[in-house]
Amino acid sequence: MLADADQLPPLAVAEACPCGSGLARRGCCGLDTAKARTELAEADSALGEALSEARARREPDGLRAAALAILAMAPAHKDALQALYDVLQREERWDAASAVIDRLARIHLNDPVCRMIAAQYFLSRGDMPRAQFHARILVRLAPEAAVSHMTMGRAFLAAHNGKAAEHHFRIAMGMGVPRGPRVEPREIEAHLAVALRDQGRFEEARALFVTLTKDPGDPSLLLAWAKLEEADRKFEAALQLLDRAERLAPGHPQLPIARATLFRRTREHDRALALLDASAADEDTGAGMLEKGQILDSMGRYDDAFATFTTFKARQRESSGHAYQAKRATGLVADLREFFTEGRSRLLPRAGRREDHAQPIFIVGFPRSGTTLVEQTLSAHPEIAAGDELPIVHQLAERAQSLLGSLLTYPKALSEMWLGDRAGHVDSLRDLYLNEAVNFGAVDPAKPWFTDKMPLNETHLGLIHILFPKSPIVHLVRHPLDVVLSVFSNSLTHGFHCAAALDSAAAHYALVADLIADHRAALPLHYHAVRYEDLVFDQEAQLRTLFAFIGMPFDPCVLSFQDNVRYARTASYAQVTEPLYTSSVYRYRNYLKHLEPVIPILMPAIERLGYTVEA
Repeated sequence: MLADADQLPPLAVAEACPCGSGLARRGCCGLDTAKARTELAEADSALGEALSEARARREPDGLRAAALAILAMAPAHKDALQALYDVLQREERWDAASAVIDRLARIHLNDPVCRMIAAQYFLSRGDMPRAQFHARILVRLAPEAAVSHMTMGRAFLAAHNGKAAEHHFRIAMGMGVPRGPRVEPREIEAHLAVALRDQGRFEEARALFVTLTKDPGDPSLLLAWAKLEEADRKFEAALQLLDRAERLAPGHPQLPIARATLFRRTREHDRALALLDASAADEDTGAGMLEKGQILDSMGRYDDAFATFTTFKARQRESSGHAYQAKRATGLVADLREFFTEGRSRLLPRAGRREDHAQPIFIVGFPRSGTTLVEQTLSAHPEIAAGDELPIVHQLAERAQSLLGSLLTYPKALSEMWLGDRAGHVDSLRDLYLNEAVNFGAVDPAKPWFTDKMPLNETHLGLIHILFPKSPIVHLVRHPLDVVLSVFSNSLTHGFHCAAALDSAAAHYALVADLIADHRAALPLHYHAVRYEDLVFDQEAQLRTLFAFIGMPFDPCVLSFQDNVRYARTASYAQVTEPLYTSSVYRYRNYLKHLEPVIPILMPAIERLGYTVEA
């Protein structure tokens, strides 16, 4: 049996692939998959036997060596790719594992097991686009397998599409004797309860949690139920559920974090911090450390808070492998600025208004600029439904090339609509958006408006304008230093992973701010800016102006937005259930010395928006 890399054929050790798989680049990330061999030659059959023997003996080094040897001969060999993936995943070599499993599923495109493994892996890594990609194909390949619908439902749930997730969980529950790997009914029902919770259907979710926990055995069910009660502001009920979970699993790592979150919401900061310190939160790479930083901020310990956020971001980058995709971001923005010029945009057709359908109100702005607050306020009005974060505009941009039959990528693909026989496609794109909004549960048939507050939709103001030229675009403006600080002190993936570091958050903010300025000059947008600070200090006057812009009568009930009970699936979900507070205004001043490196990056936007930098 091949025992180490020195004994492998030359392809497996030469020109190592930068992903870290152990393969040569031309046999890994540089592989021409269309020409890659999937099977060993008969003369090399001993390599396959060595792989089977290593797997039977559960020898990671032997398994790796055998897999690399086979892949040197047949780079698309299914069993060898899966074996190498298994080793890389156990070793937490995420870049390499991601590359190998993605390649396995794409080469063996009709193998549902490969698709299932890939979808579940990317779900575990928080890579939602690739998780959804593989899960969708899995459902098409194995529609009668409960695990297919369970996986698809989990992918939708992770993407905050509770309605679509519910659809698949209910299909899985309704299967009599499904094919494929068995999925426990309780597991499906538990995920369904979370999907209902995330749609704000608290009573239905609560009833399901009650049923599921009559025979308690899984503390994660009680933790999920406690999250529901916290969202519904029933803090005492949430604490009682956490007590039950602790009796089941005293050492559960999520318990201190869940308790600390509750104590922070009830402003028992010392108690919350003591809990996290006692549970060694400094060793945590996720929610515990983030929660600790936010507690320290609430206590006024700003230097300690910033140090905690900095450590959290560093560990998050290390564990996830995510970093700001600056090249992709700048490339897209350059293409958008070049395409949506004043002269060119005049040639593009505009979709007509669908009088038979609710219309969107686009709430745009950088993450943490106040978009959730405005949506909570608008949806308190009896004629406006809350759509929450709808990914539809981004999806239309990604699919524009195929939808329009263009040889060009977005945004240049939109040039197809300059042609006389394709001008009507703009109405088709509009209808596709509206149909998807219904599928997401954003539309209430009894209300003429619904909100779409997907972060960074302002990147696609040009597309929004041609699809809905008369729909209101409400742009949240907040001091850039406050925005970037808040992005840095939260866990976000929007904007090409710009939140991975302070400097990249600032760079992406500046990039998008320049794009907005360009689009406002080039396009006749139905646009209104709401300054966050003015909204906090002069709420009623700002809201009267906003409703006049939308064309809706002002209703005093919107002033009590915190009474609008719904589940806002954002980092600011807790804040929007409380009355307006001023502590978040000019919060950057508490961190000014830490923010000095990014002030030059943000200064053009600061000055353009009429702000200054003050100690």
